Amino acid sequence: MTTIDLTGKTAFVTGSTRGIGRAVAGALHAAGANVAIVGRDQAKAEAVARELGDRAAGVACDVSSKATIEAAIAAAEKGLGPVDILVNNAGLTRDNLLLRMSEEELDQVLDANLKGAFYTVQAVLKGMMKRKGGRIINITSIVGIHGNKGQANYAASKAGLIGFTKSVAKEYGSRGILVNAIAPGFIETDMTAGLPEDLRKAMLAGIALGRLGKPEDVAGAVLFLASELSGYITGQVLVVDGCTAI
Repeated sequence: MTTIDLTGKTAFVTGSTRGIGRAVAGALHAAGANVAIVGRDQAKAEAVARELGDRAAGVACDVSSKATIEAAIAAAEKGLGPVDILVNNAGLTRDNLLLRMSEEELDQVLDANLKGAFYTVQAVLKGMMKRKGGRIINITSIVGIHGNKGQANYAASKAGLIGFTKSVAKEYGSRGILVNAIAPGFIETDMTAGLPEDLRKAMLAGIALGRLGKPEDVAGAVLFLASELSGYITGQVLVVDGCTAI
């Protein structure tokens, strides 16, 4: 059985101070990669980096700001080395029915979930092209595939991320840069922890595996796409949802 070894690689994982991002960062680090823990709060990012130990560094970043992203990537590369693996995981929700949704709620979600990915990919592409290789993994959602009531802004941002992934994969495949997306289903995170019991049961009834996913389930998919095992896979969306009926 092939063991995934990312020794010598550097990963930049946005939104990695908790939840899915934290699990992804831990999996990449355990596989030998240097990992930049990226979040809005510098103290939290540094705390997670300390938990991981050597080869990890905490970096503060607002993914809705191009200048902040460029500064964060420069800082990460100075301390850990050129970014070989980019994981765009940062995102947020501002749920509302469409007729009640404000322009601010739309802009906040698009800025964080979609424009942030544009900025981070732009910031690492030149280096990856120079080195003739790299992995870009965008965390989208099954909501971006199927839609969901009250989440028109979120669904649009995640669907846009899928189109973005496929386009960038076609543009830079000839340079050895592989670009894929992962679409998680319902995952056990802080957001799902507070769900009412009746809603939770309804969600579970629609999942073939009979359980919510764990952050580690998504992290395993990221690890695969970041490794040499996925060397002929690009422009794809890997759904990690336990076979969810929506």
